[in-house]
Amino acid sequence: MDSTSSLYPLHRSKTLHLVRHAQGVHNVIGDKDYKAYMSHEYFDAELTRLGWQQVENLRKHVHECGLAKKIEVVITSPLLRTMQTAVGVFGGEGYTDKVDSMPLMLANVGNSGRSAISSLNCPPILAVELCREHLGVHPCDRRRSVGEYQCLFPAIDFSLIESDEDVLWKANERETKEELANRGKSFFNWLWTREEKEIAIVTHSGFLFHTLATFGNDCHPLVKKEITKHFANCELRSMVIVDKSMLGSDPSTTDYPGKIPPGPDIPSDVVDKKLANDDTVSGST
Repeated sequence: MDSTSSLYPLHRSKTLHLVRHAQGVHNVIGDKDYKAYMSHEYFDAELTRLGWQQVENLRKHVHECGLAKKIEVVITSPLLRTMQTAVGVFGGEGYTDKVDSMPLMLANVGNSGRSAISSLNCPPILAVELCREHLGVHPCDRRRSVGEYQCLFPAIDFSLIESDEDVLWKANERETKEELANRGKSFFNWLWTREEKEIAIVTHSGFLFHTLATFGNDCHPLVKKEITKHFANCELRSMVIVDKSMLGSDPSTTDYPGKIPPGPDIPSDVVDKKLANDDTVSGST
């Protein structure tokens, strides 16, 4: 059998728009000195000025290419840099007190100097722990309390986070690459519990690299490489995930069963005579 192509029912697939957060303050020094990630100075690191420029450029792109209108939900890691990226790229326009809605982000969050961002005319944004960065040891990957985030990002939905405090991050224990990859696979499986078909996911380099490395083993090596290569800051890649194991249960919205009205198959000349008789009867009334 020719294995260069695969065919799956449309309703057993989702389109994922994967985004790595824009440049954070920890990236600037961490890319030069990995040990800098150990510094408590970078606890829950915020975006840099360059990072916000990257956000503006990606926002312009998703609107120009029409993607902004297709996305049904945005799922973000509950860390400052990912939520800033999520609301900056996929959120509404500038917020004003005159509208009857909560802002996605207050003004100057993370000393950004940015104006508040509206929650109008944009998809809902949902914070999910499963797509966080490598857990443990690095203070930049430790989150604040949900209560504090709710004050900074009033319109982000934090309802799926079970603990107010960060109970997942351990000061002296780093999540292994295998544990991270397994968490990533659990996250992808969880996506099948969602009804949305077009989903944006704003997350982290390590999470993306180790999770995506578990995919593509049945592909051409160049396709595998395309799937698994490291993400740049504020890079977006769109991919399709397919439900091969019946994890989801959404019915098709486009399939049509045919044979309506139902009935046994009969010769075409009989059908023609019946239709002619029906037309004669309907014309005489």
